[in-house]
Amino acid sequence: MNGETPEEQVQHPGAEPEAGPPILVPPGDRPAGLHPWLRDLVISILIAAFIIVFLYQPVRVEGTSMLPVLEDQDRLFINKIAYRVGEIHPGDVVVFEYPRDHTKSYIKRVIALPGDRIRIDHGTVIVNGVRLKEPYVPARYEDDRSEPEMVLAPHQYFLMGDHRSISSDSREFGPVDRDLIYGKAVFVYWPMEQVGVVH
Repeated sequence: MNGETPEEQVQHPGAEPEAGPPILVPPGDRPAGLHPWLRDLVISILIAAFIIVFLYQPVRVEGTSMLPVLEDQDRLFINKIAYRVGEIHPGDVVVFEYPRDHTKSYIKRVIALPGDRIRIDHGTVIVNGVRLKEPYVPARYEDDRSEPEMVLAPHQYFLMGDHRSISSDSREFGPVDRDLIYGKAVFVYWPMEQVGVVH
């Protein structure tokens, strides 16, 4: 009842209640005490549904290719509208449809953008002739794989996992088309020790 009492039940301190016959209220004329509560509940559900359907979606990480930033079974929110109104940037952690099976989704980091020249020399990523600084890849997760130079098409992105030695990424399945990328990882909400913004 939103913490309020109906007006006919308000009593002032020290005042004696007036005696009188009981008042019968027909069922159709009962005070709508639940209506504000029910209205608030419906509005809350609609707002939550709007957020989940159009803005944020909870997902669960399966696998360890994004260690140490994301661990297996982490729960996080992805922003589904970020790339409808904004641009994809290097370093973003994105969720996309696996190019070889669109029923599966992968989560990786953006390494190179459309039009970039990228090559990998014994684990060192070089974009447009400049060695990429990757503080998100600890030494213990590096590898020594090499990839010949390629130039990304206007709609393609090169994506890699942070755990380079075990990640299946653009080094295997190639650059990912823009229309397959549908979300940006923004916030881990479970487990508690992992809670925080995804960087």
